[in-house]
Amino acid sequence: MEKSSRHVGPARREAGEPPAPAGALDVAAAVRRIRARTRLAPKLAIVLGSGFHAVRQEIQAESTIPYREIPGFVPTTVDGHAGELVFGELAGVAVAVLAGRAHYYEGHALAVVTFPIRVLAALGLETVLLTNAAGAINPRFPPGDFMVIRDHLNLMGANPLRGPAAGGERFVDLSAVYDAGLRRELRRAARRAGVRLRVGVYAAVSGPSYETPAEIRALAGLGADAVGMSTVPEAIVARQCALRVAGLSCLANPAAGRGRGRLSHGDVLAAARRAGTAAGRLLAAWLPATAAGENNGGNGLH
Repeated sequence: MEKSSRHVGPARREAGEPPAPAGALDVAAAVRRIRARTRLAPKLAIVLGSGFHAVRQEIQAESTIPYREIPGFVPTTVDGHAGELVFGELAGVAVAVLAGRAHYYEGHALAVVTFPIRVLAALGLETVLLTNAAGAINPRFPPGDFMVIRDHLNLMGANPLRGPAAGGERFVDLSAVYDAGLRRELRRAARRAGVRLRVGVYAAVSGPSYETPAEIRALAGLGADAVGMSTVPEAIVARQCALRVAGLSCLANPAAGRGRGRLSHGDVLAAARRAGTAAGRLLAAWLPATAAGENNGGNGLH
């Protein structure tokens, strides 16, 4: 059964918050455009963030739709984000893959940033894996490792559910955002693939500037193991849409004050590219087991 395909109208916004686009974000229009381009009806979706775009080359694509051709989707402007929706098979599993994402720091309202998640839910997707590149705060988590997200800190100064209710419960319970069963399967897959996988808390900040060493010390005091500028708004909306959610970070660099050098986006992308092969092995080991769990009615918290 399809999830709600209501319009997502512009919300009343805080001072300084990016404006929503003119007119409504029409989930139904996006769904119609996508269904005209693909016959696949996968249950699993993946959002490829920085550090995971080598995975795009492993997909046996049935259909590739640039974001600019989907109503309500916005082109990506950040290096390492292709800006296309791909339907196909990965490791023998039917998937819908968002190759790249919009970011809050690009000037988009969170309604725009999270709109593709609402569309995936309306298409009948049931599970989403959100990936990103992050800075390592925990000194026991070296760059090059991966981290499965156990919980998060939303420090972006905004919430994607603020404003008029858009197709779901406004007061969403976030006690278990990241599905325990999916997390367990990721840890098993990492062992099979020979990939070092940590478990931790992801802190989301607005960006685009990197954090100061003082901010990193504060985040560590709050319990954060890694920090980035995405993922959390999508996770919140995915839970509002009743999707099962997993989160996976590529630890691309030490956070500010945790290493010796200066931070740059180019260095983050270079480190993420070096981790691309391991990311592919991890997802190839995870997808078949997770798809089997979906076919058996799921194996985690809902």
